[in-house]
Amino acid sequence: MNRLEGRVALVTGAASGIGKETAKRLAEEGAAVLVTDIQVEAGEATVKEATAAGHRAAFFKHDVTSESDWEAACAKAVEAFGALDIVVNNAGLGDLKTIEDTTLDEWNRTVAIDQTGVFLGMKIAAPHLRKSEHASIINISSIFGTSGGFGTSPAYHAAKGAVRTLTKNAALHWATEGIRVNSVHPGFIETPILEQTKGTDYWNAMTSMTPMGHLGEPEDIAAAVAYLASDDAKFVTGLELYVDGGYIAR
Repeated sequence: MNRLEGRVALVTGAASGIGKETAKRLAEEGAAVLVTDIQVEAGEATVKEATAAGHRAAFFKHDVTSESDWEAACAKAVEAFGALDIVVNNAGLGDLKTIEDTTLDEWNRTVAIDQTGVFLGMKIAAPHLRKSEHASIINISSIFGTSGGFGTSPAYHAAKGAVRTLTKNAALHWATEGIRVNSVHPGFIETPILEQTKGTDYWNAMTSMTPMGHLGEPEDIAAAVAYLASDDAKFVTGLELYVDGGYIAR
């Protein structure tokens, strides 16, 4: 399919995992993609794969907590590809501590990346997106933006919950201006960061808590993002789309 032919996407945290697969999927559907991440070598590798497959892609080193970096990233997308139509706020940071063990610095760091980074992305991309006839923002939240999870990771839950509500707020604000805003809520996804948990109680718990009985794949999230970015979702805004194997249905 070429649902995104002629469009330009900016995907944060696209050096690996969900972000990488999302960048690849959008490129496969015809979009030119600006891959952004703080991991330069891995980000450039994502671009190399895309361009080797005949797609248009470029890399930009990008700290999503920096307002100036966001301004430069959006400008880079326009400079490289002529426009900005799609923004995928995917960059994120997790934590596993309890609320008593979480330091203020750890709290602030997680919130800065997972919540403030999304705010900055929407705010700074808005003037560019207003020029597009197909503007779409997709914010990657989490099942833990809605549920209490395991009772740990308070900063992550708080930030992802904020992304869920912020998405709806922005969707209403831009509803008549042609900018659609939706959130995707992944369940337990088999990404490289979880490799170390295979065969452990943690892995078994994630599997048993997923009604479908297995973890998802990054491609599952990428497919959801591609749908929301396309005109197939032209009447969809303010949606929270769960890709979680039934976790939230419990």
